[in-house]
Amino acid sequence: MEAAITILALLFVAFIALGVYATVKAVGAAKRGVDRTITQARRTVEDTTLRAKSFGQTGVAGELAQLRLALRTSMRATQDALHAGVAEDSSLAESVGLFRRLSAHGLELDDELKRLEREPDRATVAALLPQLKERTQRITHSADSLRWAARDRARQFADDDLDALNAQIDIEAGALRHWTVEEQRPQQASGAASQGPGAGAGRAHDAGVDWPEPTAGAGNSSTADESWGGPAREEAPQAITAPDPHLRTRYPWQKAARPETTN
Repeated sequence: MEAAITILALLFVAFIALGVYATVKAVGAAKRGVDRTITQARRTVEDTTLRAKSFGQTGVAGELAQLRLALRTSMRATQDALHAGVAEDSSLAESVGLFRRLSAHGLELDDELKRLEREPDRATVAALLPQLKERTQRITHSADSLRWAARDRARQFADDDLDALNAQIDIEAGALRHWTVEEQRPQQASGAASQGPGAGAGRAHDAGVDWPEPTAGAGNSSTADESWGGPAREEAPQAITAPDPHLRTRYPWQKAARPETTN
């Protein structure tokens, strides 16, 4: 009985601990979601303000706003591209590391530009503008290089995969149309049959070869057969019989006697 009570107490404590852990995780996730929302809203407001300043203000303030807007836009686009690509291509991990180092310089430059926006000495800020522009161009150029390299790599992989897929589809399409091959074979066979001996003779006649024509008479029948490739027919041998004396005397009313032959 005491063992059962102990087990129940342990299960109750375990359920309580599990509930507390789940609550803490849920609160943490909700807090992170709220933080992301606030950060995104603050970023949107700041970008909108910079865009308004870059178009609405002139002079040093407008140029500083343009530099900050160009820097933030380039860095954010590169960050999104690399984070989206590294999930599918692990070789971009080194590029992400390089971008983090570049981000440190970009954040430092953005903070400096933000401080200069509140600087009352506009002459000093105007003197620093060429250097600030050069730093901004160097950072944005490096960020753009990483971003476009990652996109070109993803596009090349997509093209290679598409080429392989097209080749497989062509093979499968040919296998599905197997009856066309079977139809071509009888057509080729019928075409070969139509070009038989008769067609060969016609081609030979067209080429200028004159085949011997069979002449009239029974004596030339074997020659005609041999000219067309047929077997020569031999005449049946005459039977050897003694001459009949009655056949030597012929009268006008008598018909010519036919000699007997043996097969």
